Amino acid sequence: MRNYRRYSLRRLPRAPALRILLLLFLLWDSLYCISLYIHQAAALNAPPPPHNTKRIYIAAQHWNDARLLRNHWNNALVALVQELGTENVYVSIYESGSYDDSKDALRELDAALDSLQVRKSIVLSETSHADEVASQRSEHGWIQTSDGETLMRRIPFLATVRNYVFEPLEKLAEEDERFDLILFLNDVVFTPEDVLRLLDTNGGEYAAACSIDFSKPPYFYDTFALRDSSGHEAVMQTWPYFGSYLSRYAAERLLPVPVASCWNGMVAMPIKPFLGKDPLRFRGVPDSLAASHVEASECCLIHADNRLSTTKGIFLNPNVKVGYNGSSYDAVHSPDVVMSPIHIFVAVWQNRILRWLTSPVFKEWAVRKRVKRWAEVTGEEERGEFCLIDEMQILYERGWKHM
Repeated sequence: MRNYRRYSLRRLPRAPALRILLLLFLLWDSLYCISLYIHQAAALNAPPPPHNTKRIYIAAQHWNDARLLRNHWNNALVALVQELGTENVYVSIYESGSYDDSKDALRELDAALDSLQVRKSIVLSETSHADEVASQRSEHGWIQTSDGETLMRRIPFLATVRNYVFEPLEKLAEEDERFDLILFLNDVVFTPEDVLRLLDTNGGEYAAACSIDFSKPPYFYDTFALRDSSGHEAVMQTWPYFGSYLSRYAAERLLPVPVASCWNGMVAMPIKPFLGKDPLRFRGVPDSLAASHVEASECCLIHADNRLSTTKGIFLNPNVKVGYNGSSYDAVHSPDVVMSPIHIFVAVWQNRILRWLTSPVFKEWAVRKRVKRWAEVTGEEERGEFCLIDEMQILYERGWKHM
């Protein structure tokens, strides 16, 4: 009994101390979440972005987007070029063999831009996915499956389509016409103010600035191209998204988020890397590497290849939210989107738990092992190793699929 009493007396002082420490931690955590709420409220009430003073080359690709074009995109682009200044823009659009009414919708846009005397190139391709898949096998962009079938890879096809928008830029450069930035617009709902805010990301200093995209809010959409400042995938598709400290710190406060790669609906990049000798272009990983069941987004690889990425930085702007339809866009811009301190507290803890209990190491290790084996056999290297994932993506007549 004496021993038991002595043991209990030794432990008694510790219990209140532990409770005090726990209470202090909860107090600190609550104040932390309240401070994040204050930061977010300030960011959401920021003044409007400055007016454009730069020359912008606008690039876009469309496939089966007739509904979006007519309901949102065409009018938004017309409003955008008026906001930027029709004399400050050139519009390059490539449509790739849609089987809906996208061509007619883009002809309507062509006429609207004509009335504003906007310089442009709108190319409507008659080559469909079915034509591409049935075409004669070229040297690159095809892969042989384990059952011996030769199939067309999706990513090299997408890279080729994206690169068509640079053809007018090359001709304009030969005529000594210069632009400051290239603005890539995906098939998303946006406004001119969204674009102005994007262009002003990090005070206009960046190798790339991206919006954040939503298809089913509050979950962001493009996980394929987004990598945090450490080169890892996001740990969650809801705020605060990231595992790395630098990316998470900025995302929590709605500041420009340093990342290794992003695309996410809209992207602004300085024009210089896309011109001159060995210009920057979209690409896929080599077929020989893809044969190891390894793939990467062309929109991630372009950042790995961009010589400005390491010097000027890549930023995701969490205050520029776009949607893949009108309801998604409205949802992420409604007054209800402002998170309460309680919601912030829950999200912060969800992020912590995911960081503590999960890790990208095992997935990344499996991919690195395949890359190392490929490099030893071929003598080649892949700059965009952080973009790689364990997938094989194949083009087919109505879209694409995993293999």
